[in-house]
Formats: sequence, C-alpha cells, structure tokens
Amino acid sequence: MNNILEHKLRAKILQTTAANFEETALEVFNFQYTNNEFYKAYCNLLHINSSKINCIEKIPFLPIQFFKTQVIKTTTFNEQIIFESSGTTGSTNSKHFVKEKKLYEESYLKTFRNFYGSENNYCIIGLLPSYLERQNSSLVYMVDDLIKKSEHKNSGFYLYDYEKLKKILLENEATKQPTLLIGVTYALVDFAELNKINLQHTTIIETGGMKGRRDELSRKEVHQILTQNLAVQNIHSEYGMTELLSQAYSTGNGFFTTPTYMQILLRSKDDPFEIYSKVHTVQNTLAGGVNIIDLANLYSCAFIATDDAGILYPNNSFEIIGRLENCDIRGCSLMVAE
Repeated sequence: MNNILEHKLRAKILQTTAANFEETALEVFNFQYTNNEFYKAYCNLLHINSSKINCIEKIPFLPIQFFKTQVIKTTTFNEQIIFESSGTTGSTNSKHFVKEKKLYEESYLKTFRNFYGSENNYCIIGLLPSYLERQNSSLVYMVDDLIKKSEHKNSGFYLYDYEKLKKILLENEATKQPTLLIGVTYALVDFAELNKINLQHTTIIETGGMKGRRDELSRKEVHQILTQNLAVQNIHSEYGMTELLSQAYSTGNGFFTTPTYMQILLRSKDDPFEIYSKVHTVQNTLAGGVNIIDLANLYSCAFIATDDAGILYPNNSFEIIGRLENCDIRGCSLMVAE
C-alpha cells in the first residue's frame, strides 16, 4: 500500500461508523496482511487466502500471547513509545510498539469525551499505585494526560496516601465539584473499606485488576463494597489493555460499550477459529472467548484473540465474565511448532 493510501486509511479509522465498520476493518486487514510480517506468517500458517476474506468473521485473530514474545509491527518504524503490561515475578510482559503516540491520544480522548464530555469539566484523580510503580503503562499515560487536560487544582495521582485522597474528595464534595476517581480495583476496595464517606458528586471508574494484592472478588462483590461504603449509585468500569489503543466503558452493572472503531466478537471455547455470527435477539445472547477488533491498532495488529471470556448482547454491549480456562490458544502452539 502506497503512502497516500496509508494516510487515507490512517485518517479514516477513528471516523469509522457502524455503517462502514466492516469495510474499514477489511481495509485494515489487507493493510496489515501486506505490511506486518509476523501477522502475515500467522495467516499463512493457517492457510488463509487473503483474497477470500470478505467479512470480519473470516479475519484471523492473532493470539494475544504473541505480544509477549514477538515484535508486532505493521510497516517498518522507530516506535515513539513502548507500552508494557504488568506481570508477576518471572513472567514475560506484553509489549506494544506504538508508532505514533498521537494516534493513541486521539483514540482515548475521543472515547472519553463521548462517554463523559470534556475532561476540563472534572477534577480527575488517579488511584493507580501498582501501575505508577512500574514504567511504560498505557493506562497511566492516558490518565496522566486526562489529569493535565482537566486543569483542576486537585487533579492528580494518589499512591497510598488515603487520608489525603479522602480530604480531597470531601473538599470536592463540599463545593459540588464533579470528580472522576479512576482506580485499580484492589486500591479502590482498600480505600472504601478504610473510609466510609458519601460521594454524591464523584464518579468511580474501576479499571480491573486485583493482581494478587488481595483475595479475588467478583465484580458484583467489588461493586457492592464500593457502592455501600462510598454511597454512590453505580460503579463505572474501563476495559482496556496494553495490547489495545482503544477502550470500552461501562456506566454501571458491568455492561461495556465500545467506540465506533472497536468491536467485540466471540469465538467458540472449543474451537478458537470458530467465530460466532452476530446475534439478533435477546434469546441468542452468546458466551465465548473474546476477540477484539481495534482499528486504532493500525500499526500493530487490529485483530486480537484475548484470554477473556465474555457475553455478547444483541445491542453489541458485552460483559467480561472471567478468564478462559486454557489460555494457550492453538495458533500459538502452531507457530512454535513451525
């Protein structure tokens, strides 16, 4: 693909709508098949004829584990930043080589503003201690930018100084200042159990992750602790990961909605290459492995088979219900065997 066509595609992806999503996704597939050596090798290993890929269900999804062992790049470039996942001691972390930070910024700002409006309407507080304690977190990068753009005097990151955090939240409550508290799950639960306060002007956005910091809790249990101790109606959630440049948000009850340039498909738990067709009725809600199309991943891989299990609803909202029991997707084993 020549530079003119590439630039047109780059300009098009974040303007994608439901009406032209499939068309754009197929363009991105062809671009990545042509310009991503590893993804092309993976497709060829599966004996994929790229000329016969005429719908999104036929697009091969790259197992997410490859971000741990391979450099996943579409086109040749010197990355502006490398985002790296968290991991347990001895584990291999995923790395996402980002050609241009601007694309990530455009993606998360557009999605955030679609859900919450302008960031400078809020005091934005990040409670992300485990992420701040390591380098190259895409979540910290996003929240840091939102904090700066909010331009509120109380916006900022808080590590384990829960007393200071409580003081700031109560100060914002007293002035009826709309506040977003964006936090990793275990830290939010820790804070809520230590501080029972009434937050009427604060929206809590949990980003997931207990990471062995405390006993695992279900989303229902987490939200129950937070709503009871902090007197909020709903707990919002953000669904993102190192390997993605887009996020989905839930404004309550764990039902996530994606931006228009991101879409969820489900695959069979028994056959990772069987993609379920779209559901049309409430009776046909589906459960399976979560595959993600993230068109903002133009320069890495936009088609990812995750380790999450989910439920997809007819309105394209979805729930994450846990992790797959066997996360070694067969395609990974095939590549190793080769």
